Amino acid sequence: MQTNFTPERLASDPRMPASEKILRTCVHCGFCTATCPTYLLLGDELDSPRGRIYLIKDMLETGKPVTDEVVTHIDRCLSCLSCMTTCPSGVHYMHLIDHARAHIEETYERSWHDRLLRKVLAAILPYPGRLRAAMLLALPAKPFASVLGLIPAIGPRLKAMLALAPARLPTRSAMEGPQSFSPEAGRVKRVALLSGCAQPVLNPAINEATIRLLNRHGVEVVLPKGEGCCGALVHHMGREHDALSFARANIDAWTAEIEGEGLDAILITASGCGTTIKDYGFMFRNEPAYAEKAARVAALAKDITEFLETMELSPVRDVAMPIAYHSACSMQHGQQLKDGPKRLLTGAGFKVKDVPEGHICCGSAGVYNILQPEIAGRLRERKIGNIERTRPVLVATGNIGCMTQIAKGFADKGSGVPVVHTAELLDWATGGPLPEKLARAGIADRPLRERAPAAE
Repeated sequence: MQTNFTPERLASDPRMPASEKILRTCVHCGFCTATCPTYLLLGDELDSPRGRIYLIKDMLETGKPVTDEVVTHIDRCLSCLSCMTTCPSGVHYMHLIDHARAHIEETYERSWHDRLLRKVLAAILPYPGRLRAAMLLALPAKPFASVLGLIPAIGPRLKAMLALAPARLPTRSAMEGPQSFSPEAGRVKRVALLSGCAQPVLNPAINEATIRLLNRHGVEVVLPKGEGCCGALVHHMGREHDALSFARANIDAWTAEIEGEGLDAILITASGCGTTIKDYGFMFRNEPAYAEKAARVAALAKDITEFLETMELSPVRDVAMPIAYHSACSMQHGQQLKDGPKRLLTGAGFKVKDVPEGHICCGSAGVYNILQPEIAGRLRERKIGNIERTRPVLVATGNIGCMTQIAKGFADKGSGVPVVHTAELLDWATGGPLPEKLARAGIADRPLRERAPAAE
């Protein structure tokens, strides 16, 4: 794509040169339109990556005031990054859309109700204590979600928030807060595990299972002091200052461990967080005090399934049942991790089935299912329909946002298909307890039968 940035315009913002380079990489081929969820649903060129790239180019290149139309189409982007998987030219759309969102946040005045909602989300979601309190307050309001949804301007989003809130809040985990967990046998590796922000509130069983699984295989797990939200939630709302603040705190916490007893990896059990943490090096490229440390942290960051593939897991339970594997967009497109989780689940004994249209987003996308509930709902229904075609006993995935979104889709249909994290299933298969969701679904524990000796 030909660009016409003036030298003054390129020098006006340290982010501008990188975005200009990305824009020039685009060759207008349109391959991205074939895999874009919003273009698939809406059929509008401006709701495709190629269309948004044109809008972003005009917005950044000219310095003109941001228009309502530009904001509408940028806001509709899920950041699923399916376009990056499809693009033959290697356009780094993620960095471009992140810059566009930050530019909009800094220069455009949204409606009062949009500003209020975004401020509330940014003030609550990244903080487990606040989120837990908000979830408790949401419980008595859930039955009135449909009525509240009729409130002008804010109703549909308020209804979406209440609908996504759990019907009951899990008990706070003892495996929370700064501490370490040592294996009973000799230590072979030492890792830091990201606790996260929403995940330990909505489903603490995920990290509990991960710690048990790692300890069982000789890995010491540390939850570092000072670590918190990865910054992804606010980053994708364009709140770059907040995102970098969260990231700095994590970089400092993990650097202390790296320079202390050392770390073999920084493990993440929410793939949305993993995509952002692996991008810390780029995010801090213009900040001398953090550039090197951020790059080191990003290089150590691994999804839990990446790390487990380097180990030999030994199943002890008979788990031969058909399961659907939903690959989160942040996993398959953001981190380009496609077959590893399926190999692990298959190796543990599960009969893994691919979901039709598996490359299309479920509609969760961080806070997208709150900010864009209508589009998110249509994508959720489409995803549930495709999962049901595989006739699974359960659904496995590696991202808390997808788990919440898909579970709501099944609940809306009155289905009891459980949605479980990949790490929970691997923990169970290799000696951990039966996940509570599976017990509620009537799935029983069965020891792995000894294979009969081969006939001589």
